[in-house]
Amino acid sequence: MTAAAPHDHIELRAVAERYASGIDRRDSELFISAFHPDGRLAIHDPGESDEPANVVAGHEALRTLTERIARYERTFHLLGNARYDVDGDSATGEVYCVAHHLTREGDATDYVMYIRYQDRYRRADDGSWRISERRVLVDWTDSQLVQPRP
Repeated sequence: MTAAAPHDHIELRAVAERYASGIDRRDSELFISAFHPDGRLAIHDPGESDEPANVVAGHEALRTLTERIARYERTFHLLGNARYDVDGDSATGEVYCVAHHLTREGDATDYVMYIRYQDRYRRADDGSWRISERRVLVDWTDSQLVQPRP
């Protein structure tokens, strides 16, 4: 394995931040900019399941995720621990996330997902890092009543 340049970890973290900001802002262009055109997202819920509950692949299909998540009034993806292993123009990583999903219908609720993203990355032709495959491992969830601001 070759040594990673110091900026590789910063750039890989920026990929996770584009993903989270894109989904929270319902900005499909920002969201898909985190992925290669043939990128794949596999949701494992529960996280220890061998087979994904849902798979979305390619920019056009990934773009629909910002529309699908709009069923929630707001979302808030808070990124935590991140670890990356770089080998030349490919890398793997794991990023922790606590994702809040606000619903105001009836009693206002916050559906919280505790997630680990297990990623495979490749450098794009322009030298930037992008996700080639993301496994979304939902470790557990919680739902609580909340008092949202107007």
